[in-house]
Amino acid sequence: MITRPEMNISTVERDTGLGKDTLRVWERRYGFPQPTRDHHGERVYPAEQVERLRLIKRLIDQGHRPGKLFAASEAELAALCSPCLAIKECDPEPAEKLVRQTLRLVKAHDVPALRQALSQAMMRMGLQSFVLDVVAPLNQAVGEAWMNGEFAVFEEHLYTEQMKSLLRQAIGRLPPGGGQPRILLTTVPEEQHILGLLMAEVLLVLDGATCISLGTQTPLFDIQMAALAHRADIVAVSFSGAFPVRQVLPLLSQLRQLLPAPVELWVGGAGAQRAVTPAGISLLSSLQAVIDALATWRNSRRGGD
Repeated sequence: MITRPEMNISTVERDTGLGKDTLRVWERRYGFPQPTRDHHGERVYPAEQVERLRLIKRLIDQGHRPGKLFAASEAELAALCSPCLAIKECDPEPAEKLVRQTLRLVKAHDVPALRQALSQAMMRMGLQSFVLDVVAPLNQAVGEAWMNGEFAVFEEHLYTEQMKSLLRQAIGRLPPGGGQPRILLTTVPEEQHILGLLMAEVLLVLDGATCISLGTQTPLFDIQMAALAHRADIVAVSFSGAFPVRQVLPLLSQLRQLLPAPVELWVGGAGAQRAVTPAGISLLSSLQAVIDALATWRNSRRGGD
């Protein structure tokens, strides 16, 4: 189970739709949320407080007054939800239930229902929780269904295309990160799988990073030129489990040599986990590792100021 990280105030604003000024006013007036402070003195919010803020925001949108909501217990907040939303909105839908539903809808080839189920889950949970707690295990379940012969190739493709479309739309609706670092995301030639990179991009943009996506199958020299043109701090590439493992090391070594020394090279994906990682490259084994690597990069730059 992935432990959801604390969020800074900008990330909470993007994730919940609540403005920074609103969060600060509520903190003073109602004593909630109760952020802690990082070692730079900036507010950080535990995941459980962000979940409660999402619920309060939904209830305010339904017409409830903030003062009443902040005085309510968890049980009372659940009771305030309208009957049609009491189960689906107030109680987070278990990932296992959504996995089963998704597999069933893919097998039934019911694309409209599949898109609706995934979209509703994303809206209920918030984008970060959806990616961390649903998409990751769902990808694994779909992959296992394909390997076990339960899914045909076209059914696995059906799921993947719907999820990619959903995440791209979600990224497009997010306010541009605009902050540091500047991260270039792509795959190397003959690597067509991009879903993992899209998931990472969601988390990076939510945390305020500037992401430049080149899509898939970018020649190495073009990755080099794009990194220079966009003044990238980091280049992130991904290798799926289907990519030939013997090619990973030579490609990474060549790409590392092409990039300027100050530009970090991050690599993730199942294919990268099975290969030897050259020196000077950060191997990210999970989505949590992406979040941790971003925090490490920022801390190293602050320490150097």
